[in-house]
Amino acid sequence: MNTKEEIIDEIILKAIPAPRADLSRYAPKMIQTVIDVDKIREVIGKGGSVIQKIVADTGAKIDIEDDGSVFISAVDSAAAYAAKKMVDDICFVPEVGKLYYGKVVRILPIGAFVEIAPGHDGMVHISKLENRRVEKVEDVLNLGDMTWVKFMGFDEKGRANFSRKDALKEMADK
Repeated sequence: MNTKEEIIDEIILKAIPAPRADLSRYAPKMIQTVIDVDKIREVIGKGGSVIQKIVADTGAKIDIEDDGSVFISAVDSAAAYAAKKMVDDICFVPEVGKLYYGKVVRILPIGAFVEIAPGHDGMVHISKLENRRVEKVEDVLNLGDMTWVKFMGFDEKGRANFSRKDALKEMADK
């Protein structure tokens, strides 16, 4: 037996017979993800303001490559995952026909705006609130209410449109 094998068998295996199941929460963490190349500008922000805010809020270091590869490193895993969630929220794109649970953030006479992810909201027109005629939006929804909505698509100006009545019907059918 050579010296390396003796060291492993006699010293290292006695000290730690198997690798730890979990890393210490104090162990540095690195996460790699890929974002759409068109979203790089949004993640960086004007003059780097968005990415600098993420770094300041979480303490993580973020590197973005031209191909959309994002490398997030942090002293602890909680900071790394918090930074990844912020990047994911910026890059979030809703799927047409999918249901989302969101918060009512603004009410107008013609409908309510529901936020389904940070910075991503859309309009539920008053005609799409219920299966019956609604006189006032406040008869159905109030500011701060949580509700299910179905994403119907973007209008010609790029605004998200939701339907609460379609979401409620789809949930009732399940």
